[in-house]
Amino acid sequence: MKIGFNLLLWTTHVDDSHLHHIAALKAAGYDGVEVPMFGGDTAHYRRLGGQIRDLGLGVTAITIIPDAEHNPLSDNPAHRRAAVDHLAAAAEWAASLGSPMLCGPVHQPLGLFTGEAPTDVERGRLAEVHRAAAENCAKLGMPLVMEYLNRFEAYIVNTMADALAHAARVDHPNFGVMHDTYHANIEEKDPVGIIFQAAPKLRHVHISENDRGTPGRGHVPFAAHFKALRAVGYDGWLTIEAFGRSLPALAAATRVWRDFFPAPEQVYTEGITLIRDGWAAAG
Repeated sequence: MKIGFNLLLWTTHVDDSHLHHIAALKAAGYDGVEVPMFGGDTAHYRRLGGQIRDLGLGVTAITIIPDAEHNPLSDNPAHRRAAVDHLAAAAEWAASLGSPMLCGPVHQPLGLFTGEAPTDVERGRLAEVHRAAAENCAKLGMPLVMEYLNRFEAYIVNTMADALAHAARVDHPNFGVMHDTYHANIEEKDPVGIIFQAAPKLRHVHISENDRGTPGRGHVPFAAHFKALRAVGYDGWLTIEAFGRSLPALAAATRVWRDFFPAPEQVYTEGITLIRDGWAAAG
């Protein structure tokens, strides 16, 4: 098991100005960081990956669907092609960074709604896009790992059952799913039990409190999550994801209207202790 920290707490584009945050995470004992890839170029991420390795840290990469013109659900074929192209570019960036995977909510633009339930046609379009994207990732030696979102952020793929049904529809060995404790807390009847259902396709885990704040200061039953993850033999990244108000656009998209912690240091110092102690106790 490796403990990571998602840099979206500070930025959507990591550069030299954020290296002191990464160094602080190393000093706190983290094994690696998760780098958001919303834009950029291969040279930038190759250089950044070297800087992170020089600090003695591993890395994972996360991306999103940027806007409606890249929507995999769109009835416009050009938009669906743009989604495939975006995910292919993000996979190239992730490979340049040195990430073993490309993960994230790659199924629709955040906060885009039709006002209706998803249709079978939309599900088919999404599977087609993800099949192509998973194949592109396979050529780079990494899986494409989808994070489902709660119904307030997305209208398609809101539960682990949705995610697993979608993975079956994609039908590609390089396509996996994520478990995020925040989204599971909102959407699942049994937020812990779904881990056993997801195990064959589970490739990544986000540790996130019910309010997106400091892990352990809310009501997510992390001890039960750790016990279930160990029971299914999960041995990958446990990456903390928390959000603040420092990035107005991201705060608005994730509905962060108040401060959930006094300082980021609380999130990453208490968070790593929660995971280390909880994982050990679950064994």
